[in-house]
Amino acid sequence: MKKKKLAAMLALAGLAGGSAWAQANPVAQATPIDAATRRAVVASIKANLDRAYVFPEEAAIMDRALDASLKSGAFDAVTDGDAFSHALTDLLRHTSHDAHLEVRYFAQPVPTEKLDKADEARHAAAELAQQRRFNFGIAAVRRLQGNIGYMDMREFGRPQGAAPRIAAAMNLLAGTDALIVDLRQCGGGDPDTVLAFASYLYDQPTHLNDIYWRDENRTERRWTAAKVPGLRYGQTRKVYLLTSGDTFSGCEDLAYALKNNHRATLIGANTGGGAHAGGPRRLDAHFMMFVPSGRPINPVTHTDWEGTGVAPDVSVPADKALDVAQVAALRALAAGETDAEWKAKLEQRIAEIH
Repeated sequence: MKKKKLAAMLALAGLAGGSAWAQANPVAQATPIDAATRRAVVASIKANLDRAYVFPEEAAIMDRALDASLKSGAFDAVTDGDAFSHALTDLLRHTSHDAHLEVRYFAQPVPTEKLDKADEARHAAAELAQQRRFNFGIAAVRRLQGNIGYMDMREFGRPQGAAPRIAAAMNLLAGTDALIVDLRQCGGGDPDTVLAFASYLYDQPTHLNDIYWRDENRTERRWTAAKVPGLRYGQTRKVYLLTSGDTFSGCEDLAYALKNNHRATLIGANTGGGAHAGGPRRLDAHFMMFVPSGRPINPVTHTDWEGTGVAPDVSVPADKALDVAQVAALRALAAGETDAEWKAKLEQRIAEIH
């Protein structure tokens, strides 16, 4: 099942901007669910887990937990679609400790896979409009005192729109002496965009990570690009990544890779712990679920950050991370500075932050 087609299905279901988990159309009226619907949704969840969930043994454990809940009557009093979806999500996450697993209810019926060209065009336009509203994830780019570059990334948007914006940002920051990338409110995004951004931070192709897709039984090798459309930042200048508990999914992907190959220093709090990739799947006319079907494999650790998050190199409260990163960058720059006047300015800035 193609991810773009699934995204289109969600957009046509009345989901704002094509987002997989946006709110359903408020005009539609919820329909009470009965025992037959509950059984059918559970059966569909089990089929999707058995076919695609990244760990087959974990899928089997979740299958048994779902069966036990049905048999015990744990869901018998649940007749509201939203309440049922929340109960299912809680059970799946409690059993697997996988924060990407989610079941959602939509009052307006979710279309089947059969979409015509007009429907596809509607989805593409809706998603593009939504991505533009948030600048494909780049919230701010600026130069901080001491000639330190700063990027505030809220997500890694679709490559078509994100790539030229990343190029423009990196061109603007090309003359800075160190770079701070703020991922504290970065909730995820497109893995191809993560790879495109990381490519600016290396001088040659670098093995960033691999992804094993269980549903396709293949391993995708992921290396940074030999060429980038903007000015390459390179790997000699220091890079600092700011993290928090809200740093999640694709944003953790960047943090985990750059930490383990020693390209960046992570400053802040432990990240959210969502490593598995996947996509939404239709369960029936009113229910869908997100099924994680891929897992990253880091070439250094040979594992990932699922459930544990990415631990920072420097652990501080997230709201203090920017100041701590600036001081670290300024101290490193001052230590190697030969211009006495500029060195004094760097040291003055350190004192101001403190």
